[in-house]
Amino acid sequence: MLRRTVIALPALAFATAAPAAPSVGQAAPDFTLTDATGKPVKLGDFRGKYVVLEWTNPGCPYVRKHYDSGNMAATQQDALAKGAVWLSINSTDKGHWDYLQPAKLVAWVKERRATFTAMLMDEEGIAGRAYGARTTPHMYIVDPQGKLAYAGGIDSIPSSSADDIKRATNYVKQAMGEVASGKPISAATTRPYGCSIKYKNSA
Repeated sequence: MLRRTVIALPALAFATAAPAAPSVGQAAPDFTLTDATGKPVKLGDFRGKYVVLEWTNPGCPYVRKHYDSGNMAATQQDALAKGAVWLSINSTDKGHWDYLQPAKLVAWVKERRATFTAMLMDEEGIAGRAYGARTTPHMYIVDPQGKLAYAGGIDSIPSSSADDIKRATNYVKQAMGEVASGKPISAATTRPYGCSIKYKNSA
């Protein structure tokens, strides 16, 4: 019995290993999540358009910085005006004290004039882990061919102070402006900052 247990352990560890996060230029992991009304939303259904993915959690002061100041709403509006899709994703574990029920989450962001395409619930953390999302906010852009075009922070100053927004480079706005002009994204990979995502069963 002891010998069987020793042999089985490596297989178990391999089976539960997290998938490697994609790099810019690689295929963006497809997913289907339910929105705040319970409707399924599949990333692949938006093929042919740019899709901005925003990991969010209103309990995070870095998220509040961008929402309370209006910066997130302005960034969303800029992307949508360029024909992009904006998917906000909450991967907070349902059992964590920071978790907001879908209706309350939508009410919170809409009070701050958010204009997302859909608010998606990822309580099991499947999509978040597939992308290697670590912080709120953590931003990604998927190109019309389904490849990852941008991964990183919303801007260049990693602070929770709204006063820094006007001095920062908004990487998402910059990237969407470049692709709209037919240019390559000049800063395709940047460092994300914010609160750690409260994944289910995370240490």
